[in-house]
Amino acid sequence: MGIKSICVLGLGYIGLPTASLFAAGGYGVIGVDKDERVVNMINRGLIHIEEPGLNTLVRAAVNSGQLVAKHSPEAADAFIIAVPTPLTEDKKADLSFVKNAAESILPYLRAGNLVILESTSPPLTTQDFLVPILAQSGLVPGEEVLVAHCPERVLPGNILQELVNNNRIIGGINPASALKAREVYKRIVQGDIVLTDAASAEMAKLMENTFRDVNIALVNELCLVAAEMELDALEVIRLANMHPRVSLHRPGPGVGGHCLSVDPWFIVEKSRQARLIRLAREVNDSMPYYVVERIRELVGDIAEPVVTILGVSYKGNVDDTRESPSTSICRLLQESGVKIRIYDPHVRNYEVEQSDFETACLGSDLIVVAADHQEFKYLAPAEIGVLMRHKRVFDTRNCLNTKKWEEAGFFAQVLGRKFK
Repeated sequence: MGIKSICVLGLGYIGLPTASLFAAGGYGVIGVDKDERVVNMINRGLIHIEEPGLNTLVRAAVNSGQLVAKHSPEAADAFIIAVPTPLTEDKKADLSFVKNAAESILPYLRAGNLVILESTSPPLTTQDFLVPILAQSGLVPGEEVLVAHCPERVLPGNILQELVNNNRIIGGINPASALKAREVYKRIVQGDIVLTDAASAEMAKLMENTFRDVNIALVNELCLVAAEMELDALEVIRLANMHPRVSLHRPGPGVGGHCLSVDPWFIVEKSRQARLIRLAREVNDSMPYYVVERIRELVGDIAEPVVTILGVSYKGNVDDTRESPSTSICRLLQESGVKIRIYDPHVRNYEVEQSDFETACLGSDLIVVAADHQEFKYLAPAEIGVLMRHKRVFDTRNCLNTKKWEEAGFFAQVLGRKFK
């Protein structure tokens, strides 16, 4: 029997784009979320997250009747679990959302159903954690109910394009499960669909992000080493990258988002051999502390300094603040008694009160660029300098034309450059 209806549990950064694409592909889709505001917004054709093209897609899916949002699941041919898997305080995977989602569909499972876990998870989660829950339905996983892990591999800000065009890994608990899941995704995925086992799919997703995290940690550690040796890390990187087989990143204030800053810990949780992976996480997690030390140096001669933080999302041009290094920077500055003002043109709701741009800069002693939003690259430093008490800027993302700021009378510092 073919798949005609899909129930997607979790309508966040991955679940909502996934649900709307499946609806556009002709499936009848029920999207489930516990947040009443989210459900009501989606059913009005609105979105609660910022993602290019998503609003149009959701509105079309809702207006056509192919997508409806609800507070609880209903019977369907396939169930996709796309809920968060955050870290606990001791750096372990919190699978409570997966557990709750899986238990919520038990009353609706029928023979022939397919259950897909999209949530990024530690290796063996599908087989050792999800399958036993589904077995409580009385149906045999892998026979009467097929089960697969199909991790997303997308970049916020380009999610819709990448859901369609990126290659997709599908890991089944057995070959029949993988084949059935492929039937579902081939309607919306134009990239290659590769079949494997569930645990390999889980580990592959984690290693994709771990690879990036380790390489970022390498240049962030170089930033620390260069500062200790009074070298310019960005100049060292420029010279090293002249080698045809070297491509170093640039240092930054830390690593955020729900992937790079989280996924490597899922491997560390499962293996004592993950020593390099653990160290890379520790290096990247330490960068907000280093940034705050530099900020305190830059305002060390000022009594009761005011610092303006530009950007609190974890990367440029998105509204996602999950695990953002900016959040750690703000907290550390507040704990040390530094008054902060925040402006982010993309983030609507944040744990610290935000200001409009002019208010954020008025009477400020230092601007810290903590997210490389496109809007910040085109700021007019001459106009901003009039608002400030001291004209100083610290670019932690290497996204400003510092020469232009210096010409406007600013003292400009860039993360990775030798401190002046």
